[in-house]
Amino acid sequence: MKNVAPNRSNYIKLKDELKFARLGHELLDQKRNILVIELLTLVDQTVDYQSRVEAALARAYASLQEAVMVMGKLKVANLSGAVNMQAAIVLKERRVMGVRLPVVETEFTGEGPYFSPLDTSLRVEEALAAFKNALSLMGRLAELKVSLMRLAREAKKTIRKVNALEKIAIPDLKETLKWTEGRLEEAEREGFLLMKMVKSRLEKSKGGGDGAAL
Repeated sequence: MKNVAPNRSNYIKLKDELKFARLGHELLDQKRNILVIELLTLVDQTVDYQSRVEAALARAYASLQEAVMVMGKLKVANLSGAVNMQAAIVLKERRVMGVRLPVVETEFTGEGPYFSPLDTSLRVEEALAAFKNALSLMGRLAELKVSLMRLAREAKKTIRKVNALEKIAIPDLKETLKWTEGRLEEAEREGFLLMKMVKSRLEKSKGGGDGAAL
């Protein structure tokens, strides 16, 4: 319970604080629910993209291995040196309940063909496309994982605030308000009794004075 003087001014102030605390609790509870829903959505997407990245890398390495088996390691290595492709990561952001989340876009510059198709296995082109696809998926996966960490951190802070309001601040304010209200009512009763006693004495004093005059 808060240590406050039991007067009307503090009573009004406590009522305002309790109203504000309840409003804050309601807003934070809504924020918590939205963050949890967003977290669950991102968890599902992260699991999906993790599988897609692993599958894409498996396909890429399988195609590369097949190309090596068909053409030989040296020739594939020479072909890889002819590939002139640049990859760039473009970072943007979006906000969820004030939390800044990254948006990762992978861009590629440089269009093929990078080498003659003569005496070149189709597996080389397949490997190139598969690695390109895997890189894009990895960018998206990184976006999801960073978003998960930031949202989880914010959700944890929000849950802690909700619990503090729900289990400590609001009950404490209610208890203090109830105690203050009780003391004010007690003071009002005492004041009423005191006024009644004063009035009774005045009436008796007035009655005695009239009798003495007669």
